[in-house]
Amino acid sequence: MELRRLQRLVIDALEDIKGQDIKVFNTTHLSDLFDRVIVVSATSNRQTRALASHVAEKAKQAGASVLSVEGEEAGEWVLVDLGDVVVHIMQPAIRAYYALEELWGGKSVRVRLAPPVRSGSRMADHRPA
Repeated sequence: MELRRLQRLVIDALEDIKGQDIKVFNTTHLSDLFDRVIVVSATSNRQTRALASHVAEKAKQAGASVLSVEGEEAGEWVLVDLGDVVVHIMQPAIRAYYALEELWGGKSVRVRLAPPVRSGSRMADHRPA
């Protein structure tokens, strides 16, 4: 599968399950093993597992290879290896501790992300008089 298409598929899958703070890094200059690292935050063990499962499912449906999924047991940090793209799904404390952005973040990739959903919008707070 073409790299940009796989990258978009992963981002869309992460956004489907409300992944937060999605960052994409070009790693072609750092590693011959993969071309992109995608880092995303999840709010709970359940969400990290759901995000990983959804990414793997969407990749398989599109004909991409899922080489491995690691860390589902604990659910604090789940890695999905899609060959050219490696996805790190992490809870915020784990993400801050390991600081993968510092390791892989030399060349970020500009991608279109869905606008953030604001909780407490006026529509949600509207109550009939």
